[in-house]
Amino acid sequence: SNAIKDIEKQLQSLQTDNLLRGSISMEEQISLITGTSSLKELVEDAILVQECVPENLELKKKVFQELDSVVGPSTILSSSTSTFRPSLFSETLKNRGRIVVAHPVNPPYYVPLVEVVPAPWTEEWVPKKVRALLEEIGQEPVSLSREIEGFSLNRIQYAILNEVWNQVADNILSVEDVDKVISEGLGMRYAFLGALEVAHLNAEGMKNYCDRYSKSMYNTSITLKPAPKMEGPQVDVVSEQLNKMTPLDKLQERRAWRDQCLTRLSILKKELKWNPL
Repeated sequence: SNAIKDIEKQLQSLQTDNLLRGSISMEEQISLITGTSSLKELVEDAILVQECVPENLELKKKVFQELDSVVGPSTILSSSTSTFRPSLFSETLKNRGRIVVAHPVNPPYYVPLVEVVPAPWTEEWVPKKVRALLEEIGQEPVSLSREIEGFSLNRIQYAILNEVWNQVADNILSVEDVDKVISEGLGMRYAFLGALEVAHLNAEGMKNYCDRYSKSMYNTSITLKPAPKMEGPQVDVVSEQLNKMTPLDKLQERRAWRDQCLTRLSILKKELKWNPL
């Protein structure tokens, strides 16, 4: 099928770029990938089933109900959703104890983070098993102790997006300049270090950082505006500026450039991986 051929092409490209993950060769990976139109055949003897249908809650409920009727007694049911808490589509499942969200970040082969999120009724061993499987194939999982709206990544991403939106709406910065604050400022550090370790290194440890800056951080933070709804005339203002930066007919070209940059960054991070021992 076209999907299998596309996967083979991507794996070959990843091998060429020295970005192939996992412990088996490209040829072995390709040989293990097959397609089927039978859901029962698909999940037979599966360790984990990863659902990747569009972000539509009713569709996800339908898919998981169908999976629930055919999976074995030890198969883990996992969703790629970035939007829905796992409890929203698993409450009525007979196999709900083995439900989990494993939310990858696009494009997942260049951005290795995966958020592992349990439902309230997920058995304790399930997220641990999923995390181990993700680590085995070369991803970088993080384990949430419980489900929360937006999980972790989107809550952080939306906090940033809300503030940059408000700065443009208040005519503090243009779209181009506020994006530059991220791409040429914060993002340069955050590509290698998390926000807390950045603070840790910007002083003599985190305690010293808080001693120095906690008051000014708080005084700034209490001036932040509520989350904007991102609708109405301001959408047109932001869209117009973005369309000048990257016209709509250049989106695919810009995405390809983004993926090329992420490829090179992945290689660089692999080469520069810090080992304190």
